Amino acid sequence: MNYVYQDRGKKAVAIWLMIGVGMIIVQVLLGGITRLTGSGLSITEWDVVTGTLPPLNEQQWLTEFQKYRQTPQFRLLNTDFTLRDFKFIFFWEWFHRVWARLIGIVFVIGFIFLVARKYLRKEMINPLLILFLLGALQGAVGWIMVASGLTGDAVYVKPTRLALHFILALGLLCYTYWFALRLLVPASERIVAPEVKRLTSIILVILGIQLIYGGLMAGHKAATVAPTWPTINGMWVPDNLWKDRPVLLNLIDNTITVHFIHRNLAYLVTILIIILYAKIRRVQVPPMIKRWQRLPLILVVIQVMLGIFSILTSPGIIPNHWGNFEWMAQLHQLVAMFLLLSIVQLLYLFSGGRQQA
Repeated sequence: MNYVYQDRGKKAVAIWLMIGVGMIIVQVLLGGITRLTGSGLSITEWDVVTGTLPPLNEQQWLTEFQKYRQTPQFRLLNTDFTLRDFKFIFFWEWFHRVWARLIGIVFVIGFIFLVARKYLRKEMINPLLILFLLGALQGAVGWIMVASGLTGDAVYVKPTRLALHFILALGLLCYTYWFALRLLVPASERIVAPEVKRLTSIILVILGIQLIYGGLMAGHKAATVAPTWPTINGMWVPDNLWKDRPVLLNLIDNTITVHFIHRNLAYLVTILIIILYAKIRRVQVPPMIKRWQRLPLILVVIQVMLGIFSILTSPGIIPNHWGNFEWMAQLHQLVAMFLLLSIVQLLYLFSGGRQQA
């Protein structure tokens, strides 16, 4: 009877964590919509409690609009904005923040419920505390990012802070998913295959760097600097990759360098995933690995295609208009998360305690 109760408890915690995984994916997508619609600087204050409600009458809307009119983005970029335009961008930033609060509420309520039912075991507490701290850190970094676009002559947030906010969100996503896998995957579905695990770990690191550069691409709006494929404006290695001083600054501030690195890391990740798939095929694996081993390969091909389409449609960008580029970019971000989780899952499955047959 005790084993049945423990199994029920593990399942309840796993469901709670997987709900969190789904909500974090939605949150990252909302962040993408917020960025693509230029909505990120529409709310100029960080009111954790009172900011939960949007303006409820015309006077409150005018007050918020007046605050936005003081920002560099309005003064230098959106001077023709009407109250109706402001309401549109306000909604997406507000929804993004409210969804983050909702994640926190689900975490707290779920935690209380699981403690009350005595489903949480002692060894789960520290990982959950880390999960909570990662979530709190993500919220703080989000405000630091927004604040970087509210001063001086900035019309957007700093690309480096956007990339940091993005990669921390993905780190939180991976940590939550890994924790859920610990509860969902039986030991019989995991094996030890050092060579496969090593390559999977390398792919995960490179993919992490690639995703950071995806954030920099978004922050710099770097798709438009080279809207051609397969070459970059007619060149395989573009000029001016290292024009800035100090030289290392090019890695984060030079848009053509950011574009070049992001594009070529995509090719490298694709090649490595093909090699990984070939290596897994040579290993006798449990049914779960056999069922999911093709997924990273399928996702990386889709991801590369979406990246190419995003680049090619970028000349059609119209400010404050959702078009083909925005759809491609949003799908590109969604598939990136699925690809990341598929690699995390493979790493977990090849980190087991049972030697391969």
